[in-house]
Parts: sequence; C-alpha cells; structure tokens
Amino acid sequence: MFFPEYRPRRLRRNETLRSLVRETELSLNHLIYPLFVVEGHGIKEEVPSMPGVFRFSVDLLKEEIKEIIDLGLPAVILFGIPAQKDEIGSEAYAKKGVVQRAISAIKKIAPELLVITDVCLCEYTSHGHCGIIKGSEVDNDLTLEQLARVAVSHAKAGADMVAPSDMMDGRVARIREALDEAGFSHIPIMSYAVKYCSSFYGPFRDAAESAPQFGDRRSYQMDPANVREALREATLDVEEGADILMVKPAMPYLDVITRLREEFNHPIAAYQVSGEYAMIKAAGKLGWLDEERAMMESLISIRRAGADIILTYFAKEIAKKLAK
Repeated sequence: MFFPEYRPRRLRRNETLRSLVRETELSLNHLIYPLFVVEGHGIKEEVPSMPGVFRFSVDLLKEEIKEIIDLGLPAVILFGIPAQKDEIGSEAYAKKGVVQRAISAIKKIAPELLVITDVCLCEYTSHGHCGIIKGSEVDNDLTLEQLARVAVSHAKAGADMVAPSDMMDGRVARIREALDEAGFSHIPIMSYAVKYCSSFYGPFRDAAESAPQFGDRRSYQMDPANVREALREATLDVEEGADILMVKPAMPYLDVITRLREEFNHPIAAYQVSGEYAMIKAAGKLGWLDEERAMMESLISIRRAGADIILTYFAKEIAKKLAK
C-alpha cells in the first residue's frame, strides 16, 4: 500500500503538536469590548436579544470596568443612549452627555484602559438615522459638521480614539481636521471604512434604541453584494487620514477582510456584530451547537481572514477561557 512521504496527520496527534504548528492565534490583545451606557441611575439591564450584554448607567460602570481590567482586556468601545433625542442628535456632543461622562468615569477607575468612542448620530436622533435629515434624505455635508463636533467632544472628555460609523462621504477628513484644530492631533481614527447595510444589526438596534423611524440606511451603508466598492471606500478613508480600517459585520464578509488585508498596510479591524453574537448564543442555548467551540471558531476565522483587531461581545468570555 502506497503512503505519501508527508503525512499531515503526524502533526495532529495531540494538542501539544497541534499548538506547536498552529498558524493563527487569538489573544486578548486583539479584542475590543463594546459597552452600552444609558442615562439614569442604578441601571443595569440585560439586552433581551443579547444574553450576557447589559446597558449600564454611568454610576454602575465601576464594577464592570474593574472586571474588564481584571480579565486583562485592553480596550472598550462606548455606545450611548441619551434620555432625550432630537432631529439633529445634539446630545451626542453635549459636554455632559452620557458618553462624555462615561469616558471621564472610566478614566478615573482605569486610566490604562483604552477608551474608544463610536461617533454617529443614530442613537441620538429622534428619527434614528445616522445624519441630519433634509427633506426625506440624510444630508451628507450638514452631517459632517455634527460628526466633527461629536468627535471633538469625545476627545475633550478623555477618549483615546474615535470611531466614526456613519458612512457619510468625507467624514474621516472632516473629523481629522476638527481634531487637529482642537489640539487633538494625537487622537487616532478607527474608521468604519466598510460598513454594510446588514440584517445582522438587529439586536444592536434593540440595545441602542437606534432603529430608523422611516426608510432604511441603504442610501449610505454599503450594498452587501459589493467588494470592489469596499476597496474604494477604504482607499478614500486612508487618503483622508484614517489610522485603522474596520469591516462590519465580520463573518459574512471574511472575503472583504482578506481583500483589505492584501491591499492595505493599515491595521484592519472587524466587528463581530450583535446578530453574529446572538445567533451563536441562541443556537448554543437550544443545544444545536457547542457555544464555546463555535465562539472560538468564529473569532479564529476572523483573525485568519486578516483582522488584527476584533470588536466582539464575546470578549469577556474569551478572556475567561484563555485564562483557564
């Protein structure tokens, strides 16, 4: 019986051998944990469609931040839900807005924790869109000025990085200009460079109370069918001054992550979004798959595709697993 000279199974016989030749690693240094902060006091409420994910009022962040630090996670990204919303999202850049106060509180608890902020208007507008409405459309250029105000307000509050997620044309350049003019040239921009108009955002919109009140976001978020357009979007953001490029969602767009990794030398981030998280959680609860193994496999696939950074709601669970 003929056998090939090289037998791949030789290096799969036990975990020590498998670990020795493993090509892709997942560590805490690759992870960012999303946090939802709400107005009010004494609030810690679980998001129904995202088991294990909570909305916190600023006064109850201390315990959560201490756990994040104790687990060794390096960074969080903040999403805010204000008490009042209006047509222009003015609470997004209020000096004492919920995110601004959360940044300050976190920095007092854990100065070493990297605090990133989502820069968008959808959580703050009464209509739920990511920009200023003029007529029945989102006005791109008017929105840029609001986004610049938001980014600067976050930097003033102590944010270490801003992450515009609105998908307006020219937003990175306008935010970069505003940050530099305000004395924050050291603050990096992690751009949601390639954000698809995806069905996987449903649980997030539940958590952030940010569903559009009319229409949808297809006029500014990307068509899921397109990949060449993703390269054009990323190129524009690089030219405008983005420091990190993000793809969102992650698993349905692993090919896009790989294409960006091949085309750009910038760090590549990927957001494992709420729907991806919720699917694994739900299937695990029903016993349809092994939740822990599916969690690890999904994150390894994102790393293998080329992502340097992963934003994931599984971050705390991964940290606990890696500590075993």
